[in-house]
Amino acid sequence: MPIIFLTAESLSDIAIEAMNAGALDYLVKGEISPSNLERSLRYALKLADTLAELKCPATRDALTGLLNRRELNRIMAEESERSARFGRPFSLVMLDLDHFNSVNDTHGHGAGDLVLQEAAIRAQACLRPTDQIAQFGGEEIVVLLIELEEAAATEVAKRIVKAMRETPFDIGDGSATTVTVSAGLATLPRAAQTSDQLMTAADKALYAAKGNGRDRLEIAPV
Repeated sequence: MPIIFLTAESLSDIAIEAMNAGALDYLVKGEISPSNLERSLRYALKLADTLAELKCPATRDALTGLLNRRELNRIMAEESERSARFGRPFSLVMLDLDHFNSVNDTHGHGAGDLVLQEAAIRAQACLRPTDQIAQFGGEEIVVLLIELEEAAATEVAKRIVKAMRETPFDIGDGSATTVTVSAGLATLPRAAQTSDQLMTAADKALYAAKGNGRDRLEIAPV
């Protein structure tokens, strides 16, 4: 939300302090008029939009629009700390598209991009507004289920696996292909105590899913 700072002072130092505090513009109380109030509002709204546009590439994956790995790491650190402080659960699901390289090899990288974009959409459709989802790298997607214990998180992960399997993926030119996903789930503090341990536990569960036939969910052991 754009913030405009109101002050009774007209010193330049006040303006700098206002900007450092998060304001996008400032107005001097004794000098406010309809015209400069309108100007300030327009300026603040435009600047807020510009800053949001600049921030997006720094935190989002260009292809899928999901959070990128750096933003994922930041959020995971915050959530694991909050989980430890308040004693609330925090679950992580690692997803990997099965045999994704064969899609690129058979249909081309353009088809692979379409599959990644659609996979992101399907996974996100299974989540709550409070959850987070990120492109981890290549064909891997990571889902953060905020304040969700293992049993409820398991149901979400199963829905994602089903959503990938049940409808073929459009790969352009009217063609479609079936793509499945393997998933590994870990919950803090049940299977880990830190964000790094949580990621490792979910990754091991993911590889177990792949080793047990793919197109399935495996849960990290306690």
